Amino acid sequence: MIIIGGGAVLTRDPERPFIAGGGVAAGDDGLILALGPVSRLKREYPGAGFVDARGGLIMPGLVDLHHHSRAVFSRGLTPRGERPLRYMDVLEGSWWRLDRAMNLEDVYHSASASFLDCVRNGVTTVFDQHSSYGAVSGSLAEVSRAADRLGLRACLCYEVSDREGESKCRAAIQENLDFMREASRRGGSLRRGMMGMHAGFTLSDRTLEACMEALPATSGCHIHVAEALEDTTHSLQTYGRSIVRRLRERGVLGRKTIAAHCIHLNWEDVQILRETDTAVVHCPESNMGSAVGCANMDDYARAGLALGLGSDGCGADMLGALRTASLLCRHNAGDALAGEGVVPGLLFRGSPTAAGRFFGLELGVLRPGAAADVIVCDYQPPTPLTAANADEHILRALRGANVATTVIAGKVIMENRVLKALDAEALLSDARQQAADFWRRACV
Repeated sequence: MIIIGGGAVLTRDPERPFIAGGGVAAGDDGLILALGPVSRLKREYPGAGFVDARGGLIMPGLVDLHHHSRAVFSRGLTPRGERPLRYMDVLEGSWWRLDRAMNLEDVYHSASASFLDCVRNGVTTVFDQHSSYGAVSGSLAEVSRAADRLGLRACLCYEVSDREGESKCRAAIQENLDFMREASRRGGSLRRGMMGMHAGFTLSDRTLEACMEALPATSGCHIHVAEALEDTTHSLQTYGRSIVRRLRERGVLGRKTIAAHCIHLNWEDVQILRETDTAVVHCPESNMGSAVGCANMDDYARAGLALGLGSDGCGADMLGALRTASLLCRHNAGDALAGEGVVPGLLFRGSPTAAGRFFGLELGVLRPGAAADVIVCDYQPPTPLTAANADEHILRALRGANVATTVIAGKVIMENRVLKALDAEALLSDARQQAADFWRRACV
């Protein structure tokens, strides 16, 4: 049992949104026991350990609803002879080429480095979509092993695609099923599995049907949707319908499905996503980097879509991604007030709500009975900070580098920027060594 206290507590609970000079008591079961003044919590729980927030901002842990841990091994790498100009160039010349070169050691070490980045940036729950067509079978077990090493709450899946042929496509489906069974056998609240899929233009109707026939009724799908115009035009030209309509007809959409990107939608698509209660994930930094366009969050929010925020493998700084999302929304609309009241909700309400559908826990809020996922940001505001203006403080001033302490399921993973049960330098040294070997294999 621990108490995290000595700072301003931003609970995200409408009944009690802000506690000045307060704390959070977390039980050994990984759930929050109580909130309030630190002095009272210490009296009520005299045997609890104490984590000093040092006057910082105590918040719920962050959720990355669309992550690619393998992407960390591409950092600094430019494959020889490649200078991608278009979206398909990026996929074929970079990502898919790297996927084919990955072995299980690459999978483990890239995930370890990526998940270390998550912990350091206050991400306590991650939805990771993996792909390593050089090593399909057993790859999710390696990603899960890396998440265990960091103590991370993670929902994992493998990216099914037709791009490497039928044999590997079937192996990818089986990898998802094997891991879902393993996560179910394991129990607990730290690991879940789902059916990963790449995108409509690399998934035939036959493959979609195979995925859905195999999918357990209790799980869902994680898929890229209308990220680039190529996905939308391919569906219209090949199937005579939009990708969203096609996915609905194949039974892919629903309350436990995550649709990443969703940039190039028509109004019928938006209505379908709303009616099926599919979670739509905005990935602003990736979309800007790939020059594929910008999803209209204001319109989607007005339409009543379930919205969240993801990194798409662009690091793990979700606070930085939130600021990018806000600025991109304003820039794209030519309106300095665009996204006001909508964008913060992507990270602080939408993502935790969607994640809670899978983990069966209240995430993204600090109140008794919710998951004891807590972060402390080192932030001394120069102006008054209240529940009413906290989002503006966060948008303008906070980044992942402000995160000093990360607690997941009541366990202190990082305190005052020091990893508690892990040698971060050794982890990164191993990752660098493995990455160098991977680069030699990937760039031949």
